[in-house]
Amino acid sequence: MRVVVAGSSGLIGTALVARLRKDGHEVIRLVRRTPHAPDERRWDPPAGRIDADALDGADAVVNLCGAGIGDRRWSQARKQVLLDSRIEPTEVLSAEIAAKGVPLLINASAVGYYGDTGGRVADETTAPGRDFLADLCVRWEAATEPARAAGTRVVLTRTAPVFARKGGLLGPLRPLFFLALGAKLGSGRQHMPWIHIDDHIAAMMFLLTGDIAGPVNLASPIPTTNAEFTAAFAKALHRPAIFKVPSFALKAVLGELSDGVLMTLRVTPKVLLDNGFRFTFTSVDDALAAVENR
Repeated sequence: MRVVVAGSSGLIGTALVARLRKDGHEVIRLVRRTPHAPDERRWDPPAGRIDADALDGADAVVNLCGAGIGDRRWSQARKQVLLDSRIEPTEVLSAEIAAKGVPLLINASAVGYYGDTGGRVADETTAPGRDFLADLCVRWEAATEPARAAGTRVVLTRTAPVFARKGGLLGPLRPLFFLALGAKLGSGRQHMPWIHIDDHIAAMMFLLTGDIAGPVNLASPIPTTNAEFTAAFAKALHRPAIFKVPSFALKAVLGELSDGVLMTLRVTPKVLLDNGFRFTFTSVDDALAAVENR
C-alpha cells in the first residue's frame, strides 16, 4: 500500500510509520516545511495548500494532526489552537482526498467525544457529550464529510489516552512518580479509558486492511479507575504513591482542563471486538509493566 501520513512526527505517527515500513508499505509524510527527504511532501493547512502530487497513487491517508489537549491550561486562545490544529488540516485533506479519489481516510478523533458518561458505558453508537472536548471531536469528525461524500471509506479513530515509553499519557507523569509524587486525582473513583501503544498501532493496521467505516473506539476493553491506574503505575516504577490531589486544587491549577481529568469516561471498543480484533493488553497492570520494562 501507499499510505500518506499527516502528523507523522508525533507519538502515534512515529510508531505507525515504523510499522508500515516494517510491513513493506510505502509511506509519504506530509510536512509543513521545505521537504528534505524523498518521502516528504509539503502542505500548508492554514493556506489550504498541499503539493499537487502528495496524494497521487495513495491507497490511504492517515490524519493524526492536532495540538496536545493536556499541554497547558485552556484559555480561549488555547481552545482556538486546539480547534484550528484539527479542523483546518482535516478540511484540507478531505477536499484533496475527494478530488484525487483516495479510497481510504483514517482520521484521528478522541474518546472525549462522549463527555462524562457517568455509570453508562459508551460504544460507537453513543451520542456525543456537551462539553468543549466533545464539541471539538464532533467538529473534527464532521470535517471529513467531503471525503465521505465522495465515496471514500472514512474511519474515525476515537482514541483513548495512550500508554507508551515516551510521550502519551505517561510522559509527563513519569518524573513525578519517580519522585514518589504520584497521586490519585480527586476521589480516584472516576473511570478512565486507556490503550497500549502496541494495541493502538495493531488496530490501525487492522483498519487499514479491513472494510470498517465510521467511528471506532481505540481503547482497552477493560477500563480502569484513576486510583487503580495510579497504583499500577507506581508499582511498575517501583515507587510509592500515597498522595491525593483534591478536586478543588485541580480546578484551581488547571481550570476547565480539570473537567477532563475528573470526569468518568467508560468506553468499550465494540466495533473492533465485533470484527474480531484481539487486544494484547487488557490489564492495566500488564500494560504499564510492559511499557516500563522495555
